[in-house]
Amino acid sequence: MAQRKMIETLSQNMIEAHGLKRTFRARGKNIEAVRGIDLTVAAGEIVGFLGPNGAGKTTTLKMLTTLLEPSDGEAIVAGCDLRRDPRGVRRRIGYVAQGGTTAGIARAGLEITSQAELFGLTPKQARQRGEELLSALDLEDVWDRKCESLSGGQRRRLDIVMGLIHRPQLVFLDEPSTGLDPQSRANLWHHIRKLRDQFGTTVFLTTHYMDEADSLSDRLLIIDHGVIVGEGTSAALKARVSGDSLTFTLRDGEQAARAADIANTLAGVANIVTEANVLHYQIPKGAIVLPVYLRQLTQAGIEPIGAEIARPTLDDVFLTLTGRTLRD
Repeated sequence: MAQRKMIETLSQNMIEAHGLKRTFRARGKNIEAVRGIDLTVAAGEIVGFLGPNGAGKTTTLKMLTTLLEPSDGEAIVAGCDLRRDPRGVRRRIGYVAQGGTTAGIARAGLEITSQAELFGLTPKQARQRGEELLSALDLEDVWDRKCESLSGGQRRRLDIVMGLIHRPQLVFLDEPSTGLDPQSRANLWHHIRKLRDQFGTTVFLTTHYMDEADSLSDRLLIIDHGVIVGEGTSAALKARVSGDSLTFTLRDGEQAARAADIANTLAGVANIVTEANVLHYQIPKGAIVLPVYLRQLTQAGIEPIGAEIARPTLDDVFLTLTGRTLRD
């Protein structure tokens, strides 16, 4: 019944997983790396999959790409049953590993052709498809160049070309911009968006960069201790944090204390702290609260000499949901 339901929703979802688990045996004990996760990825989405080190992120990625067999649970990936038809999954997905797959001394065109032949393309088809992708990723002149002559950003884009050579509906990108300089990373982000916009490719990516996840992802999945602890758009997840941070600088400590008393009457206020003549607190929808609060201070004869508002970041989301940062 569950499998039939997953197949029925495939037109909307490129990945549909239920109760996916992976248990390892180590030192005489069972280690639950992934404890039964449910997740969906809609066709055409760019989904960021995030988690601190040891959270189960890599294990989940390996299961979804058939590199590791689940201990329990089921999934439909790109229209194929993950456990019953892993070959079908591999035919329909692209996978770009973190370390890349190109050999430095090989020429880019030969690498592309060799990869394409593994999926049954003829040399002519490989050349046509390869040149199409190279053009889309601004790599028109690299066919005859050795991979070792390419920049880091160019090699990562070449890795993506190889992952897309067989026209997969779904591509997995494992930390695609690791080791790149900021300019190359931004350029790569532009091309990843083009995969979806130009080719309709669904993208499932892992990353250790918060700005990358924030910039690229339509939706985020956060895993910790082997379970999904957060899911939604970046904006929605940030809204789950205790609110915007407001900071006011007053003329002296007495005014700061009085301002704190007034702040304490606001609906939803949290974490009120005064340090000398500075007041901090958190509150939802701080941009709306700020002018109201300033009027209250004026009516009380209190004149701030400075005011700041800061929106929650994905780092704040991680600390709230997991108690750790992404790299912990």
